[in-house]
Amino acid sequence: MRKIVSVSIGSSLRNKCVEVDISGQKYRIERIGTDGDIKKAISIIKELDGKVDAFGLGGIDIYLTGAGSTKYILKDALPIINAAAITPIVDGSGVKNTLEYIVINYLNENKIINFNDKKVLVTCATDRFKLTQAFLDNNCKVIMGDLIFALGIPIGIRNINVLKVIIKILMPVISRLPFKILYPTGTKQTKINSKKYRKFYYNADIIAGDFHYIKKFMPEDLSGKTIITNTVTSDDVELMKQRGVELLVTTTPEWEGRSFGTNVIEAIIVSNFDKKQDELSENDYIKMIDKLGIKPSVQHLNNV
Repeated sequence: MRKIVSVSIGSSLRNKCVEVDISGQKYRIERIGTDGDIKKAISIIKELDGKVDAFGLGGIDIYLTGAGSTKYILKDALPIINAAAITPIVDGSGVKNTLEYIVINYLNENKIINFNDKKVLVTCATDRFKLTQAFLDNNCKVIMGDLIFALGIPIGIRNINVLKVIIKILMPVISRLPFKILYPTGTKQTKINSKKYRKFYYNADIIAGDFHYIKKFMPEDLSGKTIITNTVTSDDVELMKQRGVELLVTTTPEWEGRSFGTNVIEAIIVSNFDKKQDELSENDYIKMIDKLGIKPSVQHLNNV
């Protein structure tokens, strides 16, 4: 049995351990949250290093890349990834750049969602660039919420070329900021400000991206909306149902009532290769996603 451990600086209330069979191979997958404590995350990784097949790093990215090829490593992530000397550690970026584009085309081709002319709010396109590109390629009208959700500036970006310019200017500075400024960690993941940016939700047919960003400002009424995300628990699903969400799509599979993050899926993929993670190509990811039969989960929460 392969052992996959996701160490997250997110809330420990979201911890989960499952055993699943994926294409004939058994996996034990465990998510361990540290409530924003980076030192604790480092300690757990050091303790389990060499004893598990792959680590996923949750609640924080290792790299920020956005639209370009230049990678900016997050300052706060460095000591965490350096804690693993033997076991590979991944943040899910390889899966975001492959699986999420595949999922949008899958939903369209199988007539699960007709994306043509739909208004889509992507909470952070820098983190989900290929997902954003997939919406654009399927004739959606996209609002990119990078300034809103990461920096608290209530301006939606409508042009992807504008986003590219902003990334180029701000990324060297943003990558050096404490990650807790950019993203809800620890107990902040349980708090919701339902009124602050609700107009951006109301003006969208589809809300997509990281669930913690979506939840951060989720309005009380989301009747008829579609949410495309991952890393949701059964409590999260119930919350969305209560708020009227019509359709929930998780880009990663659901196991025992939980959709795990892209870092977990990437850790599973990496555990199937003899190559090092930085030696894997986009085609390697695509082939393994197909081989493992990784498909999205689609749930109708309310009928309109």
